[in-house]
Amino acid sequence: MATVTAEKLIERLAQGKGAVVVLQGTDPYLRDMCRGKIVEVYVPEAAREWAVARVSAREMGWNEILQRAETMPMLAPRQVIIVEDAESVERLGEKSREEVVAALEKYLESPAPFTVLLLEIAEADRRLRFYKMLSEKALIVELTTGNESAATLAAQMAKELGAEIDREAAAMLAEILNGEPARIHIELEKLATYTTGRITAADVETLVVAARKNTVWQLAEMLANRKRAAAFAFLDNLLREGEQPAGIIGALGWMYRKLIEARELPAHTNGFQAARQLGMRPEAAETAVRQAHRIPKKDLLAGLVALSEADSRLKSANPDPRATMEFLVAQLTSSAA
Repeated sequence: MATVTAEKLIERLAQGKGAVVVLQGTDPYLRDMCRGKIVEVYVPEAAREWAVARVSAREMGWNEILQRAETMPMLAPRQVIIVEDAESVERLGEKSREEVVAALEKYLESPAPFTVLLLEIAEADRRLRFYKMLSEKALIVELTTGNESAATLAAQMAKELGAEIDREAAAMLAEILNGEPARIHIELEKLATYTTGRITAADVETLVVAARKNTVWQLAEMLANRKRAAAFAFLDNLLREGEQPAGIIGALGWMYRKLIEARELPAHTNGFQAARQLGMRPEAAETAVRQAHRIPKKDLLAGLVALSEADSRLKSANPDPRATMEFLVAQLTSSAA
């Protein structure tokens, strides 16, 4: 049918489109937001106790799920059936998988008019018939945002938390958190508590940038000097202190992008000059310029590729976070980092 963003989903729902909706992605904030909006549009609040159901595709057979979808709801004009782990179809044996796909395809030819079937998928193999069928017959919602959309969403989140945020601060927050709404929301909760008026870029610098980036620049020093043993020890310490692998990768991705920008500046650029160009604090900007000119640009670009691959591995079905991070450090400290 179509692939849309979380923002466009609202427009599609207003047009009455979406008998079968696929939420694809891992961001919990966007997933909860989309799920909540679908339920809000289709099921009256008084009927949600019996007209909204959550089932697991791993635990309940698909025949039972589809039978439920074809059964009219009690005391409500429409029902929403939320199917978690829908991508588990791909892990079935070939015969079982084909049977499920055939049954689902038959349902999609003429979906029950009183049911919204909401399939939640973390990551799907786009080469398989299961995903190809959904892309043709269902409304797929990508749970991702660009930095511009994430900044707009950050302003909306701040308002919901009873605060206001400057445009510059919202853009900075979206950039350093890799546009991930769930992480943006967590930091905004802290910022809303910390500030009494508007959240400014200075507040973001103080509470978010300093906390997340100081450790990253320490790691950058080790990566630039190919100090693999020191980098492994530093990584081990970060993980033991509770830093999440996804957060470390997001921060490193931000750092690598800033290093690529900094490499375009003359090597002698001072911190205050670089700060205006890079949108960073003078001390951090000066560090970025110094580090950037010690790492070949091809290595920085290769590093971004390695970070992207590590991020994909973390989002796979059965990730091993520590192994993924250790392999990433090994790549970034190699001679072709």
